[in-house]
Amino acid sequence: MAAKRKQETTKTPEKPQAKAPAAGDEAARVSKKDQILTLYKAGITDVTELAAITASRSSYVASVLHGAEALPSYFDLYTSTSQPMNIYSKYFANRLSYRDVAEARESVNLIDHLYRQFEVAGDRAGQHHALLMALTMFDRARWTNKAAEADVFRRWLRERLDDNAVPGATAVTAGKP
Repeated sequence: MAAKRKQETTKTPEKPQAKAPAAGDEAARVSKKDQILTLYKAGITDVTELAAITASRSSYVASVLHGAEALPSYFDLYTSTSQPMNIYSKYFANRLSYRDVAEARESVNLIDHLYRQFEVAGDRAGQHHALLMALTMFDRARWTNKAAEADVFRRWLRERLDDNAVPGATAVTAGKP
């Protein structure tokens, strides 16, 4: 019995054999980003269709294409403010932050200053862009679990929306006109 036990312990363990990649494994190693860019170059240019084919979110597909300069005019919540969207973008580029409450307040002060300047000039498109920047920063902050920072933008937006209430409009409650 002892001899048998000794024989078992001196056996060299078998080395696992490397598997040859299966036909489907090669495709599994291609990143979604590479799939998106390859399909786009092959002529599938619709963001929604690319998202469905690659099982990705449309915003991710658009971000990949935007980064590859295949979709330069695309903008969404996650597009950097340094990418010019229109003539107003330059006023906000790389100047907004929600890193902490103090920076959120500084950002709101800048947004408010520009909003008021556009108001004095009668530039509704400029005001709209300022509102859009505040809403974007609000969403970025809240969706990264920065509730206090998001609230700074929310309060400013709320004030602007209440400032410009349509005269004679009646309040609408959820589900009721």
